Amino acid sequence: MPTTYPATEIAALNARFEDATPQEIVGWAVEEFGARLAVGASFGGASGMAILHMAAQLRPSIHVFVLDTGYLFEETHQTMREAVPALGMTNVRSYRSPLTHEEQAERYGSALWMRDPDLCCELRKIEPNRRALEGMDAWLTGLRRDQSENRADTPIVSWAPKFGVLKVNPLANWNEAQTWSYLLANGVPYNPLLNQGYTSIGCYNCTVPGVQGRAGRWQGFEKDECGLHT
Repeated sequence: MPTTYPATEIAALNARFEDATPQEIVGWAVEEFGARLAVGASFGGASGMAILHMAAQLRPSIHVFVLDTGYLFEETHQTMREAVPALGMTNVRSYRSPLTHEEQAERYGSALWMRDPDLCCELRKIEPNRRALEGMDAWLTGLRRDQSENRADTPIVSWAPKFGVLKVNPLANWNEAQTWSYLLANGVPYNPLLNQGYTSIGCYNCTVPGVQGRAGRWQGFEKDECGLHT
């Protein structure tokens, strides 16, 4: 695994892909990194499902990882059970915190997400994400610039020092309408909660419906990112 990626090469890739289609970018990543390319899948948002479909069409055995925090909606698990065979994915693994809920409560107190959501995300998402990316060189995500103010400047390609991989965001230039058009045109399964007023789906204890974008996550805190992409 590389320890970094030359800034000049990253700049050249961003210039090359700024006007490329997401499918072209995914195709480049699959060809460039092969078995050392991973896709992070939440089975929550529309963007992630679009990326999974694009990647699985080209490489069904691509390493797909799910961060199972232990607080995922049943609808999210249902979407995963339906989508994995529907998309023909053959290499999907779930990663969980080494701490059970009981062990976390004993060590940090109960309902940690209500007192220190950053720490809860560190324990249940960021640490498992590091393990999921061990041995990988690149990571495909579904980040889009229109998802939040914090994501407005999302590059298509960047180095993720927190995880030691190249992060590729093929949908950075797409908007919500384009993403949904792709899902519907290709019959891609998606989380049914997206039809029930949820626009961003994470853990059931930190997600509410009826609020646009990522503002429906971690209400009451100045937080709209779990830390994976910051």
